[in-house]
Amino acid sequence: MLGLIEPYVERRILLGKERVTLFEDIQEFRVAETPEGQLIGCGALHVIWEDLGEIRTIAVADAWLHRGVGHALLEHLEHDARELGLTRLFCLTFETEFFGGHGFEPIGEKVVDPEVYAELVRSPDDGVAEFLDLARVKQNTLGNTRMLKQL
Repeated sequence: MLGLIEPYVERRILLGKERVTLFEDIQEFRVAETPEGQLIGCGALHVIWEDLGEIRTIAVADAWLHRGVGHALLEHLEHDARELGLTRLFCLTFETEFFGGHGFEPIGEKVVDPEVYAELVRSPDDGVAEFLDLARVKQNTLGNTRMLKQL
């Protein structure tokens, strides 16, 4: 997966992932493979709250771009979210056209109730901080768009 993700990190489309983080989060990932078993795409679903998940780290091998791989990965992740009872999905992305085409819309400041915000703000997870638009992750969010989809 690092081989898929790294070109996007170099182009500043995705944030870099440490190998240890990938191992810690491996159960959140879905992958796409060719019939021969070659890894051609990956993406993750991270649960943030009882009704809210984040789509993370969608990456597709350059040779497989615009062939439906990202779409298929996102569909699987949305299916997983529904299976878990989630009703909203968040993403932080430069790829607004892709996510917008799949029903995600830009979001503003207040996307959760104050009680939920008070709980979420305690999380050490950068994705949660990005969702809340906290100052400590502003370097991650510069130029990105925070988007949300109702399932």
